[in-house]
Amino acid sequence: MKQTFKALVLAASLTAASTAMAANPQVGGADMFDTRNIVENAVNSADHTTLVAAVQAAGLVETLQGPGPFTVFAPVNAAFDALPAGTVETLLKPENLGMLQKVLTAHVVAGSMSTAQIAARARASADGFYHFNTVSGDALSAQVKGRNLYVYDESGNAARVTISDVVQSNGVIHVVNAVLVPK
Repeated sequence: MKQTFKALVLAASLTAASTAMAANPQVGGADMFDTRNIVENAVNSADHTTLVAAVQAAGLVETLQGPGPFTVFAPVNAAFDALPAGTVETLLKPENLGMLQKVLTAHVVAGSMSTAQIAARARASADGFYHFNTVSGDALSAQVKGRNLYVYDESGNAARVTISDVVQSNGVIHVVNAVLVPK
């Protein structure tokens, strides 16, 4: 009887430990919860304040709170800071709403894709790239280099996935270190 009880306690402990290991990573100093949607989590990340402001200015909050599922390649603030001076300010002007929406939706893919799925498709392709389209209709390509997954925009600019597989209630976020710019 004692052995059975000990075995049950051990099994429960191992289950709890494996669940804790499978939990979402922190992003921008904030816990990310798989019960929250993309916007509800992103607003808590100190690393994504520019992205959140842009999503709000573009009127895309409701869309990204929708059922999805979506895969979002989420650029950090430093990625926006690396754009040419004045780019973000220009995009945020009301008269550039269409351009801002195009840039942001060039980071969103319909469906929920893990980095393992994307990497497997890249490795299985003849050219070493997985080619896919965003909800804006723009083309992205993914490639595995060493232990890193890179996503390329139509101009060949690369964004490295720095935090992967942040599960949301309506999809998944992959944090990237560069802005993917549509042509």
